Amino acid sequence: MIYLNDSHIDRIGSPWRELMRIVSAALKHQGTEELVQPLKPYLRFRDLRNRIIAMPAFVGGEVEASGIKWIASFPGNLERGLPRAHNTLILNDTSTGAPVAFLRSSRLSAIRTAAVSGVMLDAYLNRKREPAPRFRVGIVGMGPIGLTHLQMLHSVYGDRLEEIRAFDVRGVSLETLPAELRGQVRICPDWREVYDRSDVFLTCTTSPERYIDRPARPGTLLLNVSLRDYAPDSVKLLRAIVVDDWREVCRENTDIEKLHLLHGLAEKDVLTLKQVVWEKGLEAYPPEEAVFFNPMGMAAFDIALAAYYLRQAERTGIGTRLE
Repeated sequence: MIYLNDSHIDRIGSPWRELMRIVSAALKHQGTEELVQPLKPYLRFRDLRNRIIAMPAFVGGEVEASGIKWIASFPGNLERGLPRAHNTLILNDTSTGAPVAFLRSSRLSAIRTAAVSGVMLDAYLNRKREPAPRFRVGIVGMGPIGLTHLQMLHSVYGDRLEEIRAFDVRGVSLETLPAELRGQVRICPDWREVYDRSDVFLTCTTSPERYIDRPARPGTLLLNVSLRDYAPDSVKLLRAIVVDDWREVCRENTDIEKLHLLHGLAEKDVLTLKQVVWEKGLEAYPPEEAVFFNPMGMAAFDIALAAYYLRQAERTGIGTRLE
């Protein structure tokens, strides 16, 4: 068995295009026997803001991996100067069930999240009949998830980024940003300044309350990574709504669940990420239609990317061998 942590993951690196390709490859199997991911159970006790989530999955095809992610999210940790999330993951051999890797890496969870956003962003940019050579990005929430998205955007779309605006209620220090981006990121005093001037807008917050109370600009891509930032009335008229898995995302007080309960949004009314990527689902909508992406987080993506890092670790000798 191999043990990998954040430093091992960083040594292997983040080849974003390859990671996005692996996400897309796993996505192709959704709805078949080559991708199995039971509904995630949530463990809550005492302080009900906290949750620990079990995310088992099997992915066949070129990925051929199985395992379970066990991720704890304790929002109060931020007030203690501790990470909000703690991520562990075990991979098992698909033939024997023997454990082959143990990963303790919050970095890996952030990488998965940003790679999925990259897959959605690619589909959004490619569906435009006359794609603009450059676009403006806005990020609200500049913790580990927001920063990882920033790294992905710079790596994959650097020559197409016209401007990046960012806001965080705790403030944003330029020293926390990648050195090559400090001159390109504009720190804003309010989320509205980010929202109103972005072609691609990301929420990467831990906000306890919904605060976005205005409709999206035409043609905007809303990457709703944190899932609980939009007042229902601000998005109730959107037609191009995309989810990764309806069963997962229509619960746990997400914006999708709010739309379902308050405005009758149903599974038949949304596109899946698989339909967008593999069936060109966005082509049913004109370019001026705003796109609202809500990814609850598919365990299959975590397992697929963990398998990639395991194989790279075996190839390079990175990691600690456990008996």
